[in-house]
Amino acid sequence: MDTDDKVVFKIYKPAKTATQSGLGNTRFWYLKTEPDSYYIEPLMGWIGSKNPKKQIVLKFDSLEKAVSYAKKRNIKYIIEMPKDVKRRPKSYASNFISK
Repeated sequence: MDTDDKVVFKIYKPAKTATQSGLGNTRFWYLKTEPDSYYIEPLMGWIGSKNPKKQIVLKFDSLEKAVSYAKKRNIKYIIEMPKDVKRRPKSYASNFISK
């Protein structure tokens, strides 16, 4: 697989969705192309790209597997580490405590 010099892939672990309390889709690492250039289609105003690689998203069990995949295929990549989230225990009774 030959990669362009300007195409860069991003390895990241997605954050928890804001609408759910669970951590369902946060255990996998993803390898995805960084968006490079877009154009606006003149008739309808849609945003498009001529790069078909932007649709590729690969899923890995660990960061090491994603990095080794990128190195084997000579892909330039950036690792985006997940932010640590401090979780505070909450209870219904804490709504009635005066401050």
